[in-house]
Amino acid sequence: MKVTAKRGARAAALIILVGMAAACALPRSGPNRSEIYSGSVQREGDAFVVEVNDYVTRATAVVPALGFSEAFQNAGVVGSDTINAGDTLGLTIWENVDDGLLASQGMNATSLTEVQVDGAGYIFVPYAGRIKAAGNSPEALRQIITAKLDTQTPDPQVLVRRIAGDGSTVSLMGAISGQGVYAIERPTRTLSTMIARAGGVSIKAEVARITVKRGSQTGSVWLRDLYDNPRMDIALRSGDVILVEQDTRAFTALGATGAQARVPFDSKNLSALEAIATVGGLSSQIADPKGVFIFRNEPAEIANIVLGRDDLIGAQRMVYVLNLTKPNGMFVARDFVIRDGDTVYVTEAPYVQWQKVLSALTGPLSTANTLNTLAGN
Repeated sequence: MKVTAKRGARAAALIILVGMAAACALPRSGPNRSEIYSGSVQREGDAFVVEVNDYVTRATAVVPALGFSEAFQNAGVVGSDTINAGDTLGLTIWENVDDGLLASQGMNATSLTEVQVDGAGYIFVPYAGRIKAAGNSPEALRQIITAKLDTQTPDPQVLVRRIAGDGSTVSLMGAISGQGVYAIERPTRTLSTMIARAGGVSIKAEVARITVKRGSQTGSVWLRDLYDNPRMDIALRSGDVILVEQDTRAFTALGATGAQARVPFDSKNLSALEAIATVGGLSSQIADPKGVFIFRNEPAEIANIVLGRDDLIGAQRMVYVLNLTKPNGMFVARDFVIRDGDTVYVTEAPYVQWQKVLSALTGPLSTANTLNTLAGN
């Protein structure tokens, strides 16, 4: 009987030892707080671990700067009456004689419909020759043609009509309701009015980014900034290409959160608190509110400010720590700005690992009791 009991005790001890060994490699969602701190520069690691406070939130509150250059902003509005290369004109010429230079027999008016302005900006008018049209208004061109014909037919009367925008067009593409080529006309001479003319954007305004390509120049602006800042509502030029696209920025959520995924930004500015809420908040069963970490490659100029240094060169690995249990923890998390490429990681609460250890141990103990029971029988 004693031999049997000893065997049962040995079996139980062996199973417990196996369970304890297994506990060292229990599954978990990632590193714990102490392991992250052990990788800090202060402990001969390669990352700076910084606890977030009001100073840090101000130093790191950098939002991608989008906007148009001075060249874009200072470009004046194109006159709706300015003739451009590629425009189509309509000319009507009246002659003060029955048998004029241009009119048919018995007629004193001649209509020249769809006179195309060539690539060099010229048109051809019979008896007046090749005339520079681009850059002139219809009235100025009328006076030029009248002066040319006046030496050949008495008191000619000329009417010039511009078919607006045939040569002044912009291309709209991307996430916009009506993609296509649109004429620059009097109501659509600025970026916002042209977007409205095309039916507006087809994505959320909060994540809409507008890019304008003009020759070798390119500028971008958030749609919200376009409406909030009149200087960003630039005047358009013929040949402009306007691209509307959704914001491509994203962050990665890992650890004890409601979801682990790569999450696109849903607004121009995104705080740590909003980022956590976006993935379903902290897991109420396993998350450690003292262990919210943001991993980021920080530009040297910002890292130097945060750390109070001036010797860092190049991007630095930074780990920002948020403690939501502090009196102002929620406010700090609300003010800390998440940037493109950030990783938001939430550690498990310390007791979670103990629960796993206990679970790993109680399983073998249960097995040992079963063996003892069987041995007793």
